[in-house]
Formats: sequence, structure tokens, C-alpha cells
Amino acid sequence: MVQQASSLFPTYARFPITLVKGEGSRLWDDQGKEYIDLMAGLAVTNLGHAPEVVKEKLVAQLDQLWHVSNLFHIPNQEKLAKLLTDNSCADAVFFCSTGAEANEAAIKLARRYSQKVLGENRYEIITFHQSFHGRTLATLTATGQEKVQEGFHPLPEGFVYADYNDLASVEKLISERTCAVMLEMVQAEGGVIPADPAFVKALAELCKERGLLLIVDEIQTGMGRTGKLFAYEHYGIEPDIFTLAKGLGSGFPIGAMLGNAKVAPAFSAGSHGSTFGGTPIATAAAIATVEYMLNEKIPQRAAELGEWTVNTLREKLAGNPLVEEVRGEGLLIGIVCKQPAAELIAEIHEAGVLVVSAGPQVVRLLPSLVIPKEDLQKGLDVVCDVLARKASALVQ
Repeated sequence: MVQQASSLFPTYARFPITLVKGEGSRLWDDQGKEYIDLMAGLAVTNLGHAPEVVKEKLVAQLDQLWHVSNLFHIPNQEKLAKLLTDNSCADAVFFCSTGAEANEAAIKLARRYSQKVLGENRYEIITFHQSFHGRTLATLTATGQEKVQEGFHPLPEGFVYADYNDLASVEKLISERTCAVMLEMVQAEGGVIPADPAFVKALAELCKERGLLLIVDEIQTGMGRTGKLFAYEHYGIEPDIFTLAKGLGSGFPIGAMLGNAKVAPAFSAGSHGSTFGGTPIATAAAIATVEYMLNEKIPQRAAELGEWTVNTLREKLAGNPLVEEVRGEGLLIGIVCKQPAAELIAEIHEAGVLVVSAGPQVVRLLPSLVIPKEDLQKGLDVVCDVLARKASALVQ
């Protein structure tokens, strides 16, 4: 289809596909072509497209109340916050609209707590090379990728970058200004790189010893994606602060910043806010999502299906000269290739399967956590067939 001139800012390198309908693990474009969805809106539609259980809650809420200011009590917020704290290490929740906003809140809370408790000079946060934390000025500065920061200087001060899975590099950066360490349990945008368990445990201990807050960015890894409701659970740690968005609302915009009882008082009345944070509609979608995940043991399914997926890919791609490795956690999976992923992804899309990159040479798979196994099998067959054809063409 010929694209007309757009009035939108050209901030996205869009695929040449216009999607108009979604149901479960399938999507259709404006030409009627059907796709198996193995990207779930970048880990957003974890319960598939238009899940009935969420739709029912939304329809009921639409007949009652759409928006009310956070200057009033919102019962849905209280219910959702209790669901999240009852099933995590957190004691308090702040609701917002996006993942970047959730991470922005985490940064502000870490600074405010540290400066009130430890001293005004405690503001610096250690993050990691190849991380991704958002697109606001603070969160893109927290992101350890120069390509995300290019053109936005001067950047806010207060962030330094360690090497992922390297405790010594963290220790070298700790100073009298340090207030927190912020990391992802899997660097998703950075190449689907899981955190090493020994590193995470040692880092958590280091933070306790040095009086630093530990912040875990669960924007992409949370809500069952890695085989636990929250990815930090794999590591036997309890962060002081962690953040959610993406899969929390099954496609409705909602984010959350969660903290323990130690840090919660630092966000006193007037210290932070969000006009659209935790609206009755967004929280209705999130309540339905979380309840369904818990009742139907969706994280456990993601763990089992993820293990089967990785094993299937490793078996089918064994010996393919284009593929270096298959890695990931749960249903957050990366196929590391020896050539740029963009051309491979274009051919996979053409063959009727939607995937996305994770860095220049990684094909990332993010299927819904409830995808039928037969759909996933068909999708994997297409991915592997494309990689086999590309490898064969190179050999010739």
C-alpha cells in the first residue's frame, strides 16, 4: 500500500505494515493478510489481543466513570495496589501512564529518600551499559546507550554506567554521591542479555552494605514475561524499588512504581504526581490482567512454554552458520545472529510472522503468554525456515 504524506513526526522507523485487527495471537493488516504475532506489542499484550476477561472489566467501567483527579480517592487504585503488594516485596505503589514515567518516579524517589535520609549530596545512580530505561531526559540519560542520547545534550547529571554482570565495575563507581543502582534482570533492548544470578545476589549484598537503594526496571520483564510474575523473583532478592508498565494493562496505558516501607515515606503529599496515573479505566484493565494471571497461573505457563521454545529453537537452528546462540528467560527470547537482524526480520514479516529486533543483530521473540502452542510452533517454523534460507544463500 502506498503511504500518504504524514502529519506525524517521523520518530519511528515503521515497518511497512498497517495493522487493523487483533484477536488472541493473530493480527490482520489493512490488506487482509494474517500474521502470527510473536512480539505482543513489545511485551504489552501478554494476554493476547483484546482478551475477553479484560474487555468485560473495561466495558463495565466505561458505564461508570472514565477519569477523576488523583485529588480524590479512587477505589480501583487501592484494589490494584493491594493485588501488586500482596504478590511482591513492595509495600506501596505509585501509578502513572508509561514505563518511562514509572522509571522517572523511581529515580525521583531514590534521590528524595537518599537526600532526606543520607544527605543532600546523595543523588547519583549507577546504571549499566546497553541498558534501556526510557525516553524522557532523565531516563534516556539513565539508559547506557549513546544512540539513545545523541542530540539531546546537555544531559542531566547524576548517572554513571557500569558493565553489566561485572560487580567490580560497580564497586569502582560508588562514591559519596551514590544513592542507588538501577538495572534490568534481562537487558531486553540491549540484546536479550539475562543477568547472572551470582552477580545479582552479590550486587544486592553490596547495596545493603553500602546503604544504596536497589532499583529493578521490570517494564519489559514484569507481568509474567520471564516465567515469574516479576523477574527479580528468579534471583532470590528484594529490590527497594521496582517499576512496571507494558503488560500491566493488556494494552491500556498504565505504569507503576513500587517501593518498600523504607522508601515509601519519602514520597509525601505534593512530592510527585500524574494527571492520568491510575485512572478508573486503566486500573480496571490492570486489575483484570493481574487477577487472570494469578488465577490461571500464567507466569508458570510462560516458564514452561519459554523453556520449550528455547529448546525447540536450539534444536532447529543447530548448525545454522548465521546463528550464534539462542538466549533469554521465559518468553523473552533472543536469537543472536552473525549479520544485521533488519533484513532477516523483514523476510520473517513477509512470511506472516511478526518479530522485532533487540540491538543490531538479535531477533527478539515476545509472544503473548497465552499463545496456543500450535500458533507458536507455526511461528517458530517460519522464523527457522527464513534463517535456513538466508544461511543457504550465503553458502552459495
